[in-house]
Amino acid sequence: MAGKMLYVLAGYDQATQGRLAGMQDKLYAKGFCGEHTRGIPMHVTLGSFPVEWEDALIARLKETASICSAFDVTFHHIGIFSGSKVLFVAPDCNPELLALKERFGGGSGWTPHTTMLIDAPEAILRAVPILLEEFSAFSGQVTTLHLYEFWPTRHILSAPLG
Repeated sequence: MAGKMLYVLAGYDQATQGRLAGMQDKLYAKGFCGEHTRGIPMHVTLGSFPVEWEDALIARLKETASICSAFDVTFHHIGIFSGSKVLFVAPDCNPELLALKERFGGGSGWTPHTTMLIDAPEAILRAVPILLEEFSAFSGQVTTLHLYEFWPTRHILSAPLG
């Protein structure tokens, strides 16, 4: 189990999921493949945890989903993290998103984002103009919480908000 971790993810409504996946698909169509995880919903990561916390996280995720309602988010920008290896689309950090994050650990230093590509800096810089062609500001909703284990990928639980 060395290297395995659990991740709590905030997922989007179908329209937002489709729009973000469409942007990522344009990158794939242009030959970018990256090192990011595929086959999971578009999301904002709310926290990472040791695998020994699985039962407690399942309970916290279910409780959180039952008391928190779906909420609107607005996407105004794309970004690149320091080191130029991660290209992302970012929802604005509104009070609801920050409150959700804080239920799974503090938000200090946290940048809510949906990863489009993880790759070498040269590839990220080539991908930016392609993503910019596809991107314009839009609104969506956070509607679901997911719990995953990584490496290998294992879906544990998804729960709709509210």
